[in-house]
Amino acid sequence: MSPEQAIAAALLVPLLGAAGVLLCRRRPNVREAVTVLATLLTFGAVASLVPAVTAGGRPGLELFEVLPGLPLAFAVEPLGMLFALVASGLWILTSIYAIGYMRSHHEGHQTRFYACFAVAIAAALGIAFAANLFTLFLFYELLTLTTYPLVTHHGDERARRAGRLYLGLLMATSIVLLLTAIIWTYAVAGTLDFRPGGILAGRADAPLAIVLLLLFAFGTGKAALMPFHRWLPAAMVAPTPVSALLHAVAVVKAGVFTVTKIVLYVFGLDLLRTSGGGEILAWVAAATLLLAAAVATVQDNLKRRLAYSTISQLAYVVLGAALANGTAALGGSLHVAMHAMAKITLFFCAGAIAVTAHKTEVSQLDGIGRRMPITCGAFFLASLSIIGLPPAGGTWSKWFLVLGAADGERWAMVAVLLAGSLLAIGYLMPVVVRAFFYPPPAAGEGHGEAPLLCLLPLTLTALGCVGQFVFAEPLYRLLAPIAGM
Repeated sequence: MSPEQAIAAALLVPLLGAAGVLLCRRRPNVREAVTVLATLLTFGAVASLVPAVTAGGRPGLELFEVLPGLPLAFAVEPLGMLFALVASGLWILTSIYAIGYMRSHHEGHQTRFYACFAVAIAAALGIAFAANLFTLFLFYELLTLTTYPLVTHHGDERARRAGRLYLGLLMATSIVLLLTAIIWTYAVAGTLDFRPGGILAGRADAPLAIVLLLLFAFGTGKAALMPFHRWLPAAMVAPTPVSALLHAVAVVKAGVFTVTKIVLYVFGLDLLRTSGGGEILAWVAAATLLLAAAVATVQDNLKRRLAYSTISQLAYVVLGAALANGTAALGGSLHVAMHAMAKITLFFCAGAIAVTAHKTEVSQLDGIGRRMPITCGAFFLASLSIIGLPPAGGTWSKWFLVLGAADGERWAMVAVLLAGSLLAIGYLMPVVVRAFFYPPPAAGEGHGEAPLLCLLPLTLTALGCVGQFVFAEPLYRLLAPIAGM
């Protein structure tokens, strides 16, 4: 299969999988087999592109021109390759987990769930492979629309209210702010193609660069920069596999990926640094990082605590881009993968506890680690990655972020990064301590581990957090070109 065919297959197979799910709606076993097959074929197509991209190639595919100079086109560069690997790889485990979760929870509308999930992955891959801002915007909006039915899955008033906030906030920011920034960029640069060094370099003065950067950053609502973050905690009413999709596989990763890609290929690190825009964005990210982490420490609902953790951790990626040097950009890019693996594990664990023990609050988790040691052990390993401690992968992304801040003598940002990790200890370790060291309130409770289809994925992703620490070299080699290393 040629690289062009692999790109086409990666985008098309999830759509075919969604169609297959709808056709097999009356046969659940076949429907779910189709889902898993689609995940494997999609990941295979994406993974086949890695050797070419690592070797310096930039495979591309242009479908057609919508307007003169505005093609629907795809090109695979290192950052997009990483995001595509994260989205397609974790889709496999999320689908397996979803089968166990949805059946154990006796959820309704499962056919719609699997179909929308598949289309959302296709949209995420379209964002990952977008060769220009026009293509990225189309798939960015498609991702919002296809995840809305997932957020409102339960159909009650609470879900509908969360869905209205989700759709309203994300569509409003993208149409009012992001689309404005894209049109303005086209007027200034005469192109929307992503180019190393940035298409605005030499074309935009400092005030214009700052205005455009803020429009892009806040217009990318999926990056959850404050104050445009409220959709993310509200969306926790959705089933846990949807939370995993939102926080780890596609949605928020699409947000921070978009911000990072725009910084690298629309502005360029030099313009970001000399215009002063990077300084402003860095402080926005720093405020989001610390405030969201502080709010997470006081949340009793486990999924809401993890949601605010996500807002804080996404700000690490944006901060890495805003610091405008190669080392920090590498750290932020690595954090896309490191956070994805850790956060999906944490949500898998939260869902397993909800399915098996019917507990959703942190204050209810006393002694649960004695009955669910594998689940709570996985939660501990993933927590180490979020905090940034060995032997978990988050160690490396946060190490490069701190090095990047120190290289630029941004000592306040070094302090912010370290304070964020201390706050992460404050909102994650109490869960582990309660689980393993507090006595259970009722010794007679007779539950054990979650069903195998829930337990296996969370075990593999927890091991993946360790694997990212031990085998980080391939990711480093993949991303080194974007950092000029």
